[in-house]
Amino acid sequence: MHELTLLVATHNEGKAREYAHLLGDLPVKIVWLKQVGVKEVAPETGATLVENALLKARFYAAHTNLLTWADDSGLEVDALSGRPGVHSAHYGGEGLTDRERCTLLLRELEGIPMERRTACFRCVVAIARPTGEAWTAEGVVEGVILTAPRGDRGFGYDPIFWAPSLNATLAELPLEVKNRISHRALAAAQARRIVERLLDDSLQP
Repeated sequence: MHELTLLVATHNEGKAREYAHLLGDLPVKIVWLKQVGVKEVAPETGATLVENALLKARFYAAHTNLLTWADDSGLEVDALSGRPGVHSAHYGGEGLTDRERCTLLLRELEGIPMERRTACFRCVVAIARPTGEAWTAEGVVEGVILTAPRGDRGFGYDPIFWAPSLNATLAELPLEVKNRISHRALAAAQARRIVERLLDDSLQP
């Protein structure tokens, strides 16, 4: 195996550290956007999470000439035809708080019985080389949207997302547990295998 540099395409240092921890035992040097002086924001004009993850990964790989890891994630509610989906982070418009977005979603689901309130959190990780060649990995956590928030941990839609397999909302779980079973963690575990394969094959950008 040969060491290579992997750019984690995020301006969020916490997310970069989370991914660096996951990949810590691989012979890769993990850097993130601020460390390499990148201030540009990649376009997120895709209609799906896969398209957005690929857009971001290819944009920053071409911009930095580094192998790049990027992700996109969202909440997909079956009764809302998959909304908010790719628009999860900005659902309802710019400037809303997490609590306000949860309130909006609950309002849209008023009167819908629990058996029809199924949903999933989905995360897609894209790995791209500067040449444009890219691979994707996906992680999904299945759940149900409650009628009121529960728990004060987590962020986003965590307080209204009940995971039956855990008998809790994601906002009720300790961070270390959530980070182990989350859609991001599951996608990252799959994406790690892609990085391992690139290392094994000595494919370097």
